[in-house]
Amino acid sequence: MIGRPEPAQSGWRALTPDITPLLDIIFIVLVFLMLTANIPLQSLEVDLPKTDSKALSSMQDNKAMTINLLAGDPAWALQGEQYADWENFKPVLLERLPALKEAELVLASDREVTVDNMMKLLAFLQEHEIQATQILMEEGP
Repeated sequence: MIGRPEPAQSGWRALTPDITPLLDIIFIVLVFLMLTANIPLQSLEVDLPKTDSKALSSMQDNKAMTINLLAGDPAWALQGEQYADWENFKPVLLERLPALKEAELVLASDREVTVDNMMKLLAFLQEHEIQATQILMEEGP
Protein backbone atom coordinates (compact mmCIF):
# COMPACT_ATOMS: atom_id res chain seq x y z
CA MET A 1 0.00 0.00 0.00
CA ILE A 2 1.26 3.40 -0.91
CA GLY A 3 1.26 5.76 2.00
CA ARG A 4 1.70 9.45 2.26
CA PRO A 5 5.06 10.66 3.53
CA GLU A 6 5.15 12.16 6.96
CA PRO A 7 6.04 15.89 7.08
CA ALA A 8 9.46 16.78 8.43
CA GLN A 9 7.90 19.09 10.97
CA SER A 10 4.96 18.10 12.95
CA GLY A 11 2.72 20.11 15.19
CA TRP A 12 1.51 23.72 14.91
CA ARG A 13 4.50 24.96 12.88
CA ALA A 14 3.57 22.82 9.95
CA LEU A 15 0.10 24.36 9.82
CA THR A 16 1.14 28.08 9.90
CA PRO A 17 1.65 29.85 6.55
CA ASP A 18 5.05 31.29 5.59
CA ILE A 19 4.67 35.11 5.53
CA THR A 20 8.17 35.89 4.20
CA PRO A 21 6.94 36.69 0.63
CA LEU A 22 4.24 38.95 2.06
CA LEU A 23 6.84 40.90 4.08
CA ASP A 24 9.04 41.23 0.99
CA ILE A 25 6.17 42.76 -0.97
CA ILE A 26 5.29 45.14 1.88
CA PHE A 27 8.88 46.38 2.10
CA ILE A 28 9.11 46.87 -1.67
CA VAL A 29 5.88 48.91 -1.67
CA LEU A 30 7.10 50.93 1.32
CA VAL A 31 10.39 51.77 -0.41
CA PHE A 32 8.52 52.71 -3.59
CA LEU A 33 6.21 55.05 -1.69
CA MET A 34 9.11 56.68 0.15
CA LEU A 35 11.00 57.33 -3.09
CA THR A 36 8.00 58.78 -4.91
CA ALA A 37 6.73 60.96 -2.06
CA ASN A 38 6.57 64.69 -2.71
CA ILE A 39 9.73 66.24 -1.39
CA PRO A 40 9.46 70.01 -0.86
CA LEU A 41 11.74 71.84 -3.26
CA GLN A 42 13.97 74.57 -1.92
CA SER A 43 13.13 77.83 -3.58
CA LEU A 44 13.76 81.50 -3.18
CA GLU A 45 10.61 83.53 -2.70
CA VAL A 46 10.56 86.91 -4.41
CA ASP A 47 7.98 89.51 -3.52
CA LEU A 48 7.37 91.62 -6.61
CA PRO A 49 5.78 95.00 -6.00
CA LYS A 50 2.40 95.65 -7.50
CA THR A 51 2.72 98.94 -9.34
CA ASP A 52 1.32 100.33 -12.52
CA SER A 53 3.19 101.99 -15.36
CA LYS A 54 2.13 105.46 -14.20
CA ALA A 55 4.08 105.02 -10.98
CA LEU A 56 7.16 103.99 -12.95
CA SER A 57 6.97 107.00 -15.24
CA SER A 58 6.48 109.41 -12.35
CA MET A 59 9.86 108.60 -10.79
CA GLN A 60 12.13 111.57 -10.37
CA ASP A 61 15.01 111.42 -12.83
CA ASN A 62 17.55 113.07 -10.55
CA LYS A 63 17.13 110.42 -7.83
CA ALA A 64 16.93 107.37 -10.09
CA MET A 65 19.78 105.51 -11.77
CA THR A 66 19.16 102.92 -14.45
CA ILE A 67 21.31 99.89 -15.18
CA ASN A 68 20.48 98.18 -18.45
CA LEU A 69 21.37 94.61 -19.38
CA LEU A 70 21.41 94.44 -23.16
CA ALA A 71 21.36 91.53 -25.56
CA GLY A 72 24.23 91.86 -27.98
CA ASP A 73 27.74 93.30 -28.08
CA PRO A 74 27.33 96.26 -25.74
CA ALA A 75 26.02 94.08 -22.92
CA TRP A 76 25.81 96.69 -20.16
CA ALA A 77 24.64 100.29 -19.81
CA LEU A 78 24.53 102.77 -16.93
CA GLN A 79 22.40 105.87 -17.46
CA GLY A 80 22.54 105.32 -21.23
CA GLU A 81 26.35 104.87 -21.46
CA GLN A 82 27.08 101.45 -22.96
CA TYR A 83 29.96 99.14 -22.01
CA ALA A 84 31.09 96.11 -23.98
CA ASP A 85 31.83 93.65 -21.18
CA TRP A 86 31.82 93.16 -17.40
CA GLU A 87 35.53 93.99 -17.02
CA ASN A 88 34.88 97.50 -18.42
CA PHE A 89 31.57 97.96 -16.61
CA LYS A 90 32.59 96.91 -13.08
CA PRO A 91 35.12 99.79 -12.54
CA VAL A 92 32.44 102.28 -13.58
CA LEU A 93 30.07 100.80 -11.01
CA LEU A 94 32.78 100.97 -8.35
CA GLU A 95 33.47 104.60 -9.26
CA ARG A 96 29.78 105.52 -8.89
CA LEU A 97 29.19 103.36 -5.81
CA PRO A 98 28.20 106.21 -3.43
CA ALA A 99 25.67 107.53 -5.96
CA LEU A 100 24.27 104.02 -6.49
CA LYS A 101 23.72 103.58 -2.75
CA GLU A 102 21.80 106.84 -2.43
CA ALA A 103 19.75 106.71 -5.63
CA GLU A 104 16.72 104.65 -6.48
CA LEU A 105 18.13 101.89 -8.65
CA VAL A 106 16.20 100.55 -11.64
CA LEU A 107 17.34 97.35 -13.38
CA ALA A 108 16.11 96.95 -16.95
CA SER A 109 16.91 93.80 -18.88
CA ASP A 110 16.27 92.59 -22.41
CA ARG A 111 14.47 89.33 -22.82
CA GLU A 112 17.44 87.60 -24.50
CA VAL A 113 20.01 88.45 -21.78
CA THR A 114 21.72 85.39 -20.31
CA VAL A 115 21.19 84.51 -16.68
CA ASP A 116 24.90 84.74 -15.83
CA ASN A 117 24.94 88.48 -16.71
CA MET A 118 22.00 89.09 -14.39
CA MET A 119 23.65 87.01 -11.66
CA LYS A 120 26.92 88.96 -11.98
CA LEU A 121 25.06 92.23 -11.50
CA LEU A 122 22.93 90.96 -8.61
CA ALA A 123 26.01 89.51 -6.89
CA PHE A 124 27.81 92.86 -7.24
CA LEU A 125 24.81 94.70 -5.80
CA GLN A 126 24.53 92.29 -2.90
CA GLU A 127 28.27 92.43 -2.20
CA HIS A 128 28.12 96.21 -1.89
CA GLU A 129 24.77 96.20 -0.03
CA ILE A 130 22.86 98.00 -2.76
CA GLN A 131 19.17 97.23 -2.97
CA ALA A 132 17.45 97.40 -6.34
CA THR A 133 14.19 99.18 -5.84
CA GLN A 134 12.65 98.24 -9.18
CA ILE A 135 13.24 95.57 -11.78
CA LEU A 136 11.59 96.28 -15.12
CA MET A 137 10.31 93.32 -17.12
CA GLU A 138 8.50 93.01 -20.42
CA GLU A 139 5.17 91.26 -20.62
CA GLY A 140 5.06 87.94 -22.46
CA PRO A 141 4.15 87.75 -26.17
